[in-house]
Amino acid sequence: MLDSPSPTPVTRVVSGIQPTGGLHLGNLLGAILRWVRMQEEAECLFFLADLHALTVDVDPADLASNIREMAAALIASGVDPAKSTLFRQSAVPAHAQLAWVLQGTARIGWLNRMTQFKEKSGKNKEGSSVGLFTYPVLQAADILLYHASHVPVGEDQKQHIELTRDIALKFNNDFNVDLFVVPEPYIGGGTAARVMSLRDGTAKMSKSDPSEISRILLTDDDDTIAQKVRKAKTDPEPLPADPAELAGRAEAKNLVGIYAAIVGESVEAVLARFSGQGFGTFKPELADALVALLAPIRTRLVELRGDPGELDRLLEIGAARARDLSEPTLAEAYRAVGLSR
Repeated sequence: MLDSPSPTPVTRVVSGIQPTGGLHLGNLLGAILRWVRMQEEAECLFFLADLHALTVDVDPADLASNIREMAAALIASGVDPAKSTLFRQSAVPAHAQLAWVLQGTARIGWLNRMTQFKEKSGKNKEGSSVGLFTYPVLQAADILLYHASHVPVGEDQKQHIELTRDIALKFNNDFNVDLFVVPEPYIGGGTAARVMSLRDGTAKMSKSDPSEISRILLTDDDDTIAQKVRKAKTDPEPLPADPAELAGRAEAKNLVGIYAAIVGESVEAVLARFSGQGFGTFKPELADALVALLAPIRTRLVELRGDPGELDRLLEIGAARARDLSEPTLAEAYRAVGLSR
């Protein structure tokens, strides 16, 4: 169902991202630049999901630092606080308050079917936090608070949007209200690139990889970027003309996909230009494209890092607007369940 474009008018888009340090090219091409494009297409609320970050062990100092780091990266990459509502999730108490109300609506069976909990808890299911199990309910509150018509969704989040829809429908039905908008998937903002490790084309680029050269950080200087691209794992075969011939060549497919995402071309167009050429020719072109993309972002990111007060000010402006939008919804939910008159 979520694969089909919806005829529902896009009135408001809501999306969140967990604040992490060590931001890399995968974060940029996989999520952040899609947000930048979204804000030109619809009213957007973007939040730093710091409450969600508490579902696993976290160092308080790291979390506080990562919140500002993520805010700086988003703004440096083009998310404009004047166009979008950008805020810290925890600065809007209604997120946690509505999540508790919705705990009474969500069903254990629904949460038991969430595959991400199984993946994240691994063999330590009994030792995982309750928050890790129930965070899809908080995610539903994040969305439903703002009457979001649409939510951008990746493959790994489709189940959670379905859960949000189920919670919204059940709450409205149980309490005979028309409070929550049932959200649809948002297909705007273009396609998010899936960026893999520079050392293993079958694994996602990750800050947890022990190899520094497996990822390109947003703060890497031009020489470091070029060096990492030069050392990126490839194969001896030239690039084909047909994308289908990249099957079985994970590293080659990854580098071509990264280049295509950066320059805004299709994989077919990139291969048409480099067909028959080896990586000795392709890699310098990829490095130049990466430098052109990342250098201005890095410069702005460093500037913002040096002014934490300005970052806090911008986030508070967004939080104030988010509180104004969310409080009437929370008040209506409280009335619906009998917590207020």
